[in-house]
Amino acid sequence: MKLLPIFLVLIILSGCSHEVNTGYRKITPREAQAMMHDDVIILDVRTEEEYAEGHIPHAVLLADYDIKEHAATVIADKNQTILVYCKGGSRSEKAAKELIDMGYTEVFDFGGIVDWEGEIVKIP
Repeated sequence: MKLLPIFLVLIILSGCSHEVNTGYRKITPREAQAMMHDDVIILDVRTEEEYAEGHIPHAVLLADYDIKEHAATVIADKNQTILVYCKGGSRSEKAAKELIDMGYTEVFDFGGIVDWEGEIVKIP
């Protein structure tokens, strides 16, 4: 009988919690492609030159070294789903973790464009 009040409090508290996964999440390019739709930001964290040579359609360019200074301008909603990629995977991991540290909650790193099997857009 003494455990009943504690049990009820735990039930009430668990119903009030809102779970947000703010940890680093690595996904495959194929998983990223399945997630791509209008309300998802595809974030290319390479340089302007690399972006011009070929990028994923609708990708937004924000170089990894500009994340801290410009992320809030490019991605105003911290709960926005963000799919991050670079050339080989190192910069995307660093950028994804930086975004998470800045309070972004739905960040997914899908590595490098070298592993991308979908369409690529080039800027002439």
